[in-house]
Amino acid sequence: MKKALFLTIVLCCSFCLYAQQKNVIVGAEQTTAYFPILKNKRIAIFSNHTGMVGNKHLLDVLLENKFNVVAIFSPEHGFRGNADAGEHVSSSVDPKTGVPILSLYDGKSGKPSDESMRKFDLLIVDIQDVGLRFYTYYASMVRLMDACAKYNRKMLILDRPNPNGHYVDGPLLDMKYKSGVGWLPIPTVHGMTLGELALMVNGERWLPASRTCDVTVITCKNYTHQTLYRLPIPPSPNLPNMTSIYLYPSICYFEATPVSLGRGTDKPFQIYGHPNMKGYEYSFTPKSVSGAKNPPQLNRLCHGVDLSGLSDEEIWKKGIDLSYVIDAYRNLNLDDHFFRPFFELLTGTDYVRKMIKEGKTADEIKAMWKDDVEKFKVQRKPYLLYEE
Repeated sequence: MKKALFLTIVLCCSFCLYAQQKNVIVGAEQTTAYFPILKNKRIAIFSNHTGMVGNKHLLDVLLENKFNVVAIFSPEHGFRGNADAGEHVSSSVDPKTGVPILSLYDGKSGKPSDESMRKFDLLIVDIQDVGLRFYTYYASMVRLMDACAKYNRKMLILDRPNPNGHYVDGPLLDMKYKSGVGWLPIPTVHGMTLGELALMVNGERWLPASRTCDVTVITCKNYTHQTLYRLPIPPSPNLPNMTSIYLYPSICYFEATPVSLGRGTDKPFQIYGHPNMKGYEYSFTPKSVSGAKNPPQLNRLCHGVDLSGLSDEEIWKKGIDLSYVIDAYRNLNLDDHFFRPFFELLTGTDYVRKMIKEGKTADEIKAMWKDDVEKFKVQRKPYLLYEE
């Protein structure tokens, strides 16, 4: 009876929060708030296919209104959002507008060049993040913040909701594991928008040499951290739906193991399996597809688990759930050969691998970062732009 009542309350709350989403107005849609800032400026934008204003891209809206857009910085997956994870993306020219595209994923430093920084006066950030420490869009933004701070350039963030913004979970990054998939000392799920995160980077002096960037944030209207915002556009090739986005904090760790997490199938980040896993009825075969040209276990029949049928509520209730990784680890019986060094870069700490090997449960491991989460919530509070 109590369980049924709980589920009824959760479903009612979810319905109300989804209803609120219809009224969310993202920063990019509030042109009257930021058009005056753009007058007589040489403008660069950091964006990709998610930077939509209604049915038009921000780039097209700016050019239609005669603003001087001189460059586009593109993140992982490229400006059109169709490149593989981590794939080198060459700089190019947008064929529709002729504006130069300067890739931050061209295999070099990930930082903009001196020449590119001299091209503009103001950098607009308009990109849909998913709120995870190992999702690379925020790290690219922080590197651009540092470049703007060094070159005395202003940054304007057109904020968008965080689809995982309703909770905080996971260990804080031990900065000895800092990498492209872990750039700041924050939990795995930080629960902040890019605008809030930028304010925290400045306030905590996280840029090199304690630099600060001149940042203005155009906030979302009618949004709180409990608004469950469903993304209108997939943010990257292998996060095609909300189930994948909600499971991403739990499933991404398979990237640092031999186990497939569904890249090269129609259920990326919603399934997991391996050719040698035993005792499972579900099976799948990864293929070479756009956005996953050479996925793990390519063309091999994998046996494992299909999580795509889980309800949103079931996923939210667990938050980060390491039981999937633990299940695969125990089934394959590979000991340390199961883990790659990348595992610590994703978890941000060394104790998760150790505790899995010791036979600890997902809940026992999760208890290790509980205090980290509570401390971080206090630390981030001054920078929140939206009601918790």
